[in-house]
Amino acid sequence: MADSRGGSRALDLDALAVGDRFKLFNFTQRDDYVVYLWVLRAMDRLRAVHRVQVDTDDVAAAMAELALLHDEVPLVDTSLRGRLDALAVDGIILRLEDASRAGSLARYRNRQSVYQFSELGYRAFTAVEDVLAARVRDANLSRLVFSDILDDLKSLAVANRGGDDEQVYRRLSRLDQVMEDMVRRSARFHVTLGEIVTSTEASPELFLRYKNALLTHMTDFMAELDRYVPRLHRAVLEVEATGVNTMLVRAADADDRPFLSAGERMEDWKRRWEVLRAWFTVEPGAESGAADLRRATRTAVSGVIALLRQLTEAQRGGVNRASELRHLAEWICDTPDEDAAYALMSAAFNMGSARHLGGAHDDVEQISPRATWWDAPGIEVALTPFRTGRQAGPGIPQPVRADLRARADLRRQQIAARAAEREAARGLADSGAHGRVLDEAETRVVLSLLTRALEARSVVSGRLRSATGSDDTVVLRLVPRSGGSSVRTADGLLHLPGFALELSARSGAANG
Repeated sequence: MADSRGGSRALDLDALAVGDRFKLFNFTQRDDYVVYLWVLRAMDRLRAVHRVQVDTDDVAAAMAELALLHDEVPLVDTSLRGRLDALAVDGIILRLEDASRAGSLARYRNRQSVYQFSELGYRAFTAVEDVLAARVRDANLSRLVFSDILDDLKSLAVANRGGDDEQVYRRLSRLDQVMEDMVRRSARFHVTLGEIVTSTEASPELFLRYKNALLTHMTDFMAELDRYVPRLHRAVLEVEATGVNTMLVRAADADDRPFLSAGERMEDWKRRWEVLRAWFTVEPGAESGAADLRRATRTAVSGVIALLRQLTEAQRGGVNRASELRHLAEWICDTPDEDAAYALMSAAFNMGSARHLGGAHDDVEQISPRATWWDAPGIEVALTPFRTGRQAGPGIPQPVRADLRARADLRRQQIAARAAEREAARGLADSGAHGRVLDEAETRVVLSLLTRALEARSVVSGRLRSATGSDDTVVLRLVPRSGGSSVRTADGLLHLPGFALELSARSGAANG
């Protein structure tokens, strides 16, 4: 349930928001990522005892306590403040200034920073911890959850019929949590099962050791699912008979999330109920989520049985991947010389000769020293070492070519453009900017002078009194006017609220 809702919300984020949230995981890509991880664990240890805002001394003390329990805790050096500041730049923690912690004038003059987890930063940290704490043997399908869902649906119908708002909210919240746990467990189990099935060629003993327990676990889950699906379908219909809209209104009224409006809470509970209903009710032309889970589990059982048959036949016939490799090794050892052994190895493993080329990247700091050659970006290789294996020389210096004709053309274009600007400026000085339509050259001059005037403006008592912008030909002044003004251009109207333009020739412009 929560996975589908979370996925839809994640798809609505734009690229900028996605980039900002991926910055929260920057500490996992640093060279000393283990130190950053233990620093965050120390802050989480303090957070668990309700110490939200901590300083460097608190974090150092927490890491010392962790070092007494775990040998893997790294030594904290003098750069602890720098590491906390780096985490604050990434957004995983917040840095605040707290002068009340200064016990002396010297400490007050220094920066007294305190740190605390940000909401998204704590979620990123717990996500990393969940990945590190994941174990393959913990994956399972929860077959006992269906009885809990059935009881909650029946209690929900009774509470909605009796008008108990708080009980409706509790039962819907519990159903949401139980469904979220069931979906997460089933997805994790099938992903883990796929990894086990694809990796049993290297370790078939592990698979054969647990095959009976695995098949029994999946078979019991399917039997429990088939037994409860009709009951859950009827329970959902009984809840709907008591009034779905009334139930959602009661749940939204009892919901005490302060950062959501009443309409947003209503939409959220409506979305949750629709997901729950889609799991256990069958619509025409569509399959329920329970049916998809049943089909995936049945396919997994078939795959396990097929793999078990394959392993059994391989052990019975004595031919498997290990025996093939042993036979190949015997053939290679029995070859008459090294050339024959190399030819046999090349044919068996499809190896060919390759010329290895390498070089330094233009920006070495962008490439992590822990990146493998497969993951690192490629570089451009010159044609000479690619063909001959020798480094390319600088070659003969080439003469510097001066294109005088192109320079002359550019100079003429610049003179013509400047002359056109001067002519447009003279026209503005003579006729002004208001009461007529400015052409493109005059518009460019007005916008340029207006930009200079706004950049050099002075604000007096919170208001802009006047501003002036000029070039070597004309002077533009912004004069306050209560009704404002507008300038007509070939591309449209330029509105000037509260001001009018005054244009005059600059003294000495005629002589220039």
